[in-house]
Amino acid sequence: MKKENNKNEQLKSLIRELKKTAIDNDVKIWKRLAVDLEKPSRQRRVVNVFKIEQYSKPNEIIVVPGKVLGTGVLSKKVDVAAYNFSDEAYKKISEKGSAISITELMKKNPQGKKIRILG
Repeated sequence: MKKENNKNEQLKSLIRELKKTAIDNDVKIWKRLAVDLEKPSRQRRVVNVFKIEQYSKPNEIIVVPGKVLGTGVLSKKVDVAAYNFSDEAYKKISEKGSAISITELMKKNPQGKKIRILG
């Protein structure tokens, strides 16, 4: 039970940080991600690796406001930021590009340039 509560606190913290960054930098993409992550867990997005392969361009930054699952093959270099990754998805994405948290992406790219939301 404690693990669920801890995860909930991490999510609340991430949402606050996204909203603050959106206001500070006047960037709408962070606000949009915060709104998507505030939805109930049943409504959060779930994206498979094959969808990332299908809808992304090489060297693109993809954000998934939900979970990335490992079904599929990734053949191009992409950077993927998500709230959560399955072990298999993390491994497949890390082989070609990078799999990072939304917080890391927000710190690297506070202006939100060249980011695509997928899901």
